[in-house]
Amino acid sequence: MVGRFAPSPTSALHVGNLRTALAAWLMARHAGRGFVLRVEDLDVARVAAAPEVAAGQLADLAALGLDHDGPVMVQSERLDAYAAAAAALPTYECYCTRREIAEAASAPHDDGYRPYPGTCRGLSDAERAARRPVRPPALRVAADGASVTVHDRWAGPVTGVVDDFVVRRNDGAWAYNLAVVVDDLAQGVTQVVRGDDLLSSSPRQAWLARRLGGVEPAYAHMGLVVNAAGQRLAKRDGAVTLADLARQGLDAAGVLTLLGASLGLCTTDEHVTAATLLGRFDPAAVEHGAWVWRGR
Repeated sequence: MVGRFAPSPTSALHVGNLRTALAAWLMARHAGRGFVLRVEDLDVARVAAAPEVAAGQLADLAALGLDHDGPVMVQSERLDAYAAAAAALPTYECYCTRREIAEAASAPHDDGYRPYPGTCRGLSDAERAARRPVRPPALRVAADGASVTVHDRWAGPVTGVVDDFVVRRNDGAWAYNLAVVVDDLAQGVTQVVRGDDLLSSSPRQAWLARRLGGVEPAYAHMGLVVNAAGQRLAKRDGAVTLADLARQGLDAAGVLTLLGASLGLCTTDEHVTAATLLGRFDPAAVEHGAWVWRGR
């Protein structure tokens, strides 16, 4: 029984990331589960400084008192595992550009995702051979329009039609939806706590876990941390990382108190530790909705 936190090392963790990490740690430890970490560094173009950034992220988690079990998994060291998983799936090459997909696909989902209409699925071998020199293909699964229902702790049942999503991009990088499922199965992850912007991808990932002979984890999707305008929190919103806040005189313990208060586990004038919050944690009562960040 294992929970996890899996940041991408693109920049320092901000309070939104840290709130999700805290909730994931509390959910796992409260249930007596292990808690593992993973560095999701597959997007080479975005994670040029991945080792340094990842080290900083791990240090921030430790500063909050969020311990973990076993070694940290690093996705860039697991390319063979993703290739083996893809080889076990029904797949086909896709030569479509984003513009072509946008023009051919139905209306986007609430999260902006456009289901793939299957344009390249019926291409002949000759047609594929003619297109390969023009545009490197992505690799898509043939999901046959499967409908999958998952149960989220807070959102309840979530049903989605699984389109033919990408498992390897046309630049050769393995896609998030494949890597995250393969890694969760490899790490024995049975519970995933993450932002609710990823809720709609859960049926897709559950389908993939089942096709690979596994079982999807139990899901619990948290509301995002937003700025005063109601937009998803980002670095441009100012002092939002531990380092930023430390420069303003707020140490890691103070940040942990703010995060705990956002979950309804303490007041902002208390001095708490991760162990204190764990002792008060109740998954059924925790405040898991969106949280407006207004600074310290």
